[in-house]
Parts: sequence; structure tokens; C-alpha cells
Amino acid sequence: MNLITPSDWDNDPDPLPRRSRRGDSGFQPGSGRSKIAGGLALAFLVLVAAIAGSLTGLLLVYSVDCPQIDELEHYRPATTTELYDVHGRSFGSFALERRVVIGYNDFAPVLRQAVISTEDRDFESHGGVNLLRFAAAAWHDLFSKGRAQGASTLTMQLARNLFLSNQRTASRKLQEIFLSLQIEHSFTKEQIFTLYGNQIYLGSGVYGFEAGAEYYFSKHANELTLPEAALLAGLPKGPVEFSPLLSPDRAFRRRNIVIDSMLEDGKITAAQAETARSSPLGLHLEDPPNSVAPWFVEEVRRELERRFGTEEVHGAGLKVYTTLDLDLQNAANQAVLDGLAAYERRRGWKGHLLNVLAGGLNVDTFKHPDWTVPPGPGAYVHALVTGILPYQVTGRIGDRQFLLSADDWAWTGLHTADQFLKPGDLIYMKITGEDGGMLHGTLEEDTGVEGSLLAMDNATGDVLALVGGRDFNLSQFDRATQAERQTGSSFKPYVYTTAVEEGATPQEIIVDQPVSFGNYVPHNYDGKFKGRISLLEAFADSRNIPALELASRVGIRKVIATAHRFGITTNIPAYLPVALGSAEITLEQQVDAYSVFPNDGIRVAPRLVKRVVSADGVPFNEDTPDVREVISQKTARTMMVFFRGVTSEGTAARLNVLHHPLGGKTGTTNDFTDAWFIGFSPSISCGVWVGYDDRQSLGDKQTGAAVALPLWTTFMQTAIAATPNESFPGDALSPARPQLQQTASLATHR
Repeated sequence: MNLITPSDWDNDPDPLPRRSRRGDSGFQPGSGRSKIAGGLALAFLVLVAAIAGSLTGLLLVYSVDCPQIDELEHYRPATTTELYDVHGRSFGSFALERRVVIGYNDFAPVLRQAVISTEDRDFESHGGVNLLRFAAAAWHDLFSKGRAQGASTLTMQLARNLFLSNQRTASRKLQEIFLSLQIEHSFTKEQIFTLYGNQIYLGSGVYGFEAGAEYYFSKHANELTLPEAALLAGLPKGPVEFSPLLSPDRAFRRRNIVIDSMLEDGKITAAQAETARSSPLGLHLEDPPNSVAPWFVEEVRRELERRFGTEEVHGAGLKVYTTLDLDLQNAANQAVLDGLAAYERRRGWKGHLLNVLAGGLNVDTFKHPDWTVPPGPGAYVHALVTGILPYQVTGRIGDRQFLLSADDWAWTGLHTADQFLKPGDLIYMKITGEDGGMLHGTLEEDTGVEGSLLAMDNATGDVLALVGGRDFNLSQFDRATQAERQTGSSFKPYVYTTAVEEGATPQEIIVDQPVSFGNYVPHNYDGKFKGRISLLEAFADSRNIPALELASRVGIRKVIATAHRFGITTNIPAYLPVALGSAEITLEQQVDAYSVFPNDGIRVAPRLVKRVVSADGVPFNEDTPDVREVISQKTARTMMVFFRGVTSEGTAARLNVLHHPLGGKTGTTNDFTDAWFIGFSPSISCGVWVGYDDRQSLGDKQTGAAVALPLWTTFMQTAIAATPNESFPGDALSPARPQLQQTASLATHR
């Protein structure tokens, strides 16, 4: 082959004139432009290649720091740990993020439509990034000094919420885009929406639309109406700015914008839109979590954190099946509050009210701690007085108005309101009902007296109800499990048990007469002496001298050892007055110890949790119950004679009106600082304590029988209703001890 080189043009024997080769004019069209166009094309290609390469490089660089998308396949958001009572009813929860995870079909269609219309109307068609919307937003951000526009799709929001920060930087945006493309490639639209719907923040500590529906409307996400769905769909743009609690007007306008977007998209009709726009917000806030049994919930939390750790308890979505019975818990709550109110009324009106205005506070903005729970019939709550007429008092409880008439404070003995109240006063009242949106109630008094109650199942140790004080919002201190108080005569059963073990009987005669033990000269509550009486009468009447004589006979150290056998852990000093209850013990330990007697001598330690199940339904190992023999069956049944003497003809004889087998013991300390009643039916043991935290006196003659027993009676009326025909071991029915021994045997081998 002959190659033609550029020099051959000059050696061509018949070369064509250059001009003739390019046309007659000697000029080829576009020769200059061709070079320019070629150069521009080449430059453009180079630029495009450079941009593409740069973007690819940037994406590659930033993708190195991105989470691996396959992590999302195993992603488990922090979910709420739920507490259930013995009947499977939810009553409390723990959560770092309040969230309930649901499936795609559990989101109401109207909710899905509302979210897509307002947040990402091209969600079904784009591949994760809406380029046109992104370009428009970028142009606006570059050339406008106004607020930056968002261009995030639902997928981009999901990527940011799951893996990235909210920092507005180019690098974060590139990572967001990269992750969004990967998510769209790996998951279906339904899966993406489900992840988004369970992850998005809706304000007030609520995450996800199911938790949002429950919190704001007390219903599930698949039950939402159009206005409700539109309200929730509008919150992701600004959970605080558009909060229906903090800014209801903004929330209303934002909700209607969502409704308009749905109308524009053809998701709803004009008539539906008009009706929805005119609807009120319609909030029906869920009761605050843990408000029914707050002290019980706190005890469960401490136990679970000990067993599983804080992170697992508050974020792993555990299902905790507890021993609580909600019906009995509600009865306990009301019994304590009503009983303390009755005690306050007996003592007469004391006044000494705090005044908001005197404290330099604004009556329009003031909020009391116990206003977190919406007031309802039967509730006791502090209220702010704003208006006073001679025979009428008005004010507010949170955002609710109340009205009191003269009959509502008649018990005080004061006739007109202006005699003892003024605007700005904080009063205590019981809600009795409402009329036309106005709350009605009775004036009560809160001098600071506290009460606690604990009830447990004798055979299983299950704690059925627990009240640790008057108002958890004002004081979280648990007076049932944490407060150690002098027990008074409720300590005497340990004295008598020790004596019975050494041969004493209910019919044995003892002399109730003046006596001294060295420099210690004791006396009875009434200051009198009965002479020769049986031990049964001495116990039933709570005589002090016989109890001291028995303790002196058997030795106080043996009495203390007996108390420790029953589960009392207090370090009790070995001196004789301990026999009358100078030792300080918690209510929980007293109830636990007393349950031994109706159990035929078997102690089953209290428990709060029956079983725990993971979010996947896998049960955790259960703790082995503490079951052991404390006293013999003979001793237990002998002691039951003493206890039943108290409730039939002794200091708690008023319990005869219940017409049920019951036993127990009253307790009162010096100066009436502590009032106790610990007692039991064949199935339930219950204890009540009443007193002041600062140990001031409850008042003259305010004994355990006068103050604590009425609370116990009210609660036990509900507790025994389900077991009308029960009896104690050794009575009409077969004894329970063989069954309890079997329980102990099983527990030993678990």
C-alpha cells in the first residue's frame, strides 16, 4: 500500500489548484466557524466530563462516609416499652422516643394521601430525587434572600432522619441524594412510606403517625378522619411551629393548607375540603403515660433497668406483663384520696393557702404541676381562684373553668367566700362533674398529709395495687416502698408469734397492770389497766403492757430475729420499747410479712413483673420466686385467731360490716405521728399508712383505727367483691398449705 503523506501534495503531477478544490470563490463555507464550533463542542464535552467526573468523585468520596444501605433492612427504630396489667390492659410505658411501629396498611388511606400531597406529590413516580423541584429550590436559594426552600422528597427526608444530621451543607445534601437513590433502588414505595411514617417526628416527643394519632386524638392511625389526617400530615414541616398544643392557630392554618393540596391533587372533592376546613382541630389528648399507677411504674422501671439495662428498657419495645390489677389500682387511688380528704374535713378548715399574686406570678400564665392530667369526675386537683362573689367562686384548672357554690364549702363552717378566699388563691378541690363545659366540685383541703397503700396476692406475692402518696406530680417519693416509719402496735404480731412458738396460747391469762422495766415505765393508750385478761383480748385491744411482758419473757432479741425471718430488713436495736413499734419499717415489708399468716406460714416475696417479652415475641428468662417457710402451720393458724379477734371485737371491729373473713392489726405511734392498718382476707393482704413527711402529729386521737382503717376498708370492699365465699385455711375449706408447699417445691427446682 502506498501511503500519501502531506508532502505528496506538492509532488502530484496534476495537482488541483487549492482554490478550485474549495469552490470557485476559493472559500469553503464555515471554515472559521467550524473550528470555533468544534472547539466549543470539545470544551463542552470536556466540561460535562469534568462535571460528571467531579460529581461521581464527590458522590464516591461522600458515599464512603455514608451508612451501608443494607443496614436499613435490619433497621429497628427505638420503640416504646409497654406495661400491661393482669388482664392485658396497657397502663404505662417507657420510651426515649414515643413510637409505635405499624405496617403500611395500618396507615389510613386518607393519611397517606395527605402526606404525599403536602410533602411529595410525585412520590410514586420519582426515583428518590425530584430534579425539577431540586433545581427550582437551588435557584431560589442562590438568588433569593428569603427563607431557603426545601426540595426534599419523602425518601430524602427518610435518609436524613435515619442516617444524617439536619445541618445545611452541600456535603450533607450530596450524601442525602446518594442515600435516597440507594433506598429507592432497594425498597418498594410502600416500604419507603412505611419507614417514613414510623420515623417522622411530630412534636411533643412523639415519633411516627401511629403514636401521633394516639397522642393527639386517642385513636389509631387507621381510624383518622380527613381533618385529623391533614393535621398530622402538616406537622413534619414544623413540629414545634405548627404544634396544635403550642400554636393552635398556626396548626389550624397549616392543616387547611394540607387540605387545599389534597384538593388540588384530586384526592378529595370540593365538598369534602370545605367541610374539613371548617372543622375544629378536634384534639382528644391521650392521658399522660403512667398516670394511673405512677409509683408502681417507677418500681417496675427500676427492676427492669437492673435486669436489662436502661437502653433496652427505654428503646427496645419490650412487652412487660406485670402483676398490677387496674381495677384494684383505681380503687386504691380513690380510697387514699377520699380517705385523706375525710381526715382533713374532720380536723376543720385550716386555710394557709398559697397565693399566686402574692408570689409575684401572673394568674393568666400560671401552671400548677398537677394540671398535667385532665381533670375528671372523682379527681382531686389544685385550682386557681380568679373570681369571688359572696356565694360563688370561679377560677381555672389548666384551661378549664370551674365553679363552686356555697354548698360546696359548707363543711368549713364559713358562709361567704370572701370570708376566707381571695383572687390568686390556690385551693384544693374534688371534681364532681361538669355542666356546659364548666367544671363543678367541692372545696377540700391539702395540709400536706400523705397516705400510702400496697396490696398483694397472698399465694403468689403479686403486687396488685400500689399508691405511694397523695399526688405523684408534686412528690415522686414512694411512701409504700421507700419510707421507713415507726410501726406502733403493728409490730406486736412479731412479739406474739415468738411467744406462740414458745408455747403461748390465745386463752392464756396475763395481767395488765402498772409495771416498770428499770427506768422504763410504759403505759397503755387509754391510760388504764384491765388486770387479768387473755392474750387474745390483750392483742385485740392492743394493750401495751401485755406485749412488753411477753417480749421481756421471750427476750427482745428473739422477737427481732422473728421479724427478720418474716423479711424485715431494718436494723432493729435490741431494746424493749421495740416491742411497741419504735422500729422503722416500710409498708411494703409489713404487708409482705403479714401475708405469711393467712398463707399457713409460707412467705412468697412480693413481685411486680410476671414476664417480659421482646419486640419479636421472644420471652426472657423469669426470676425464680422467693418462696420459703417462715413459721409452722400450727403457729400461723394460732396467730390467725389473734388477728381475727382484732377485726371481730377489737380495735378494727367496724370491719364486721363487710361480712367477710378478715384479719389484721392497727398501729399508732407516740404523738399520733403514724397511723397504720395491716390486714388480709384469705386471698389478699393490704396495708395502709397515713402521716406527714415531716413527722408532725396527725392530731389527738388520730389512731390507726381512726385514720388508716377507713382507707383500708374502702379499698377492700372492692378487693373482696370477686371472692365472696372464700375462707381462711383451717376454716370450712381444705387448707391451702399443701398447695403452697408445692409452689415452694416447684420454685426450688426452677
